[in-house]
Amino acid sequence: MKANKDIIRALNKVLGQSLIAINQYFLHARIARHWGLEALNENFYQQSIAEMKWSDDLIARILLLGGLPNLQDYGKMFIAEDVPEMIDCNLRLEKQKFDIITDAVTLCESNQDYVSRKLLVGLKDGNEEYEDWLETQQDLIEAVGVERYIQSQMNNDTP
Repeated sequence: MKANKDIIRALNKVLGQSLIAINQYFLHARIARHWGLEALNENFYQQSIAEMKWSDDLIARILLLGGLPNLQDYGKMFIAEDVPEMIDCNLRLEKQKFDIITDAVTLCESNQDYVSRKLLVGLKDGNEEYEDWLETQQDLIEAVGVERYIQSQMNNDTP
C-alpha cells in the first residue's frame, strides 16, 4: 500500500516525539527510583512502556504505507533535576506532542486516511490522559507542598 508522503512524514514526526518520550520518561523513572520515589518511578516507567507500544504501532503503520520509519531524528529531551521540574518537563513534552499529533490528525482527515487518523486519535487520547495526570500532580504539589508530595511518592501504594 502506498500512501501520501506527507502522511508518512507526519507519522514519522509523531514517532519522533514518542521516541523522545520513551527515553525521557524512562530516565525520569530511574531518577525517581534512585531518590526512593517508588510511586513516581512506577508512573513514569509505565508511561515509557505505553510510549513504546504506541511507537510500535506507528512503525507498523508507516511500514504498511510503504514508508521507512525514522528512528534517528531525535529531538530534545527535557531532563529535570527535581520532582516539580520532572513533572513540568513531562508536561511540556506532552503539550508539544499534542500539537504535532493534532496536525497529523488534520492531515489524515484532509487526505481521507481514516486508518492512520484512528491510530493518531488513540495516541492523542493517551496523551490527553497523561497530560491531565501531570496537571493533577502539579495541583497536588501546589496544594500540599512539595515536601509532602514527595513523601507521598515514596511508596507504591499511591495512585
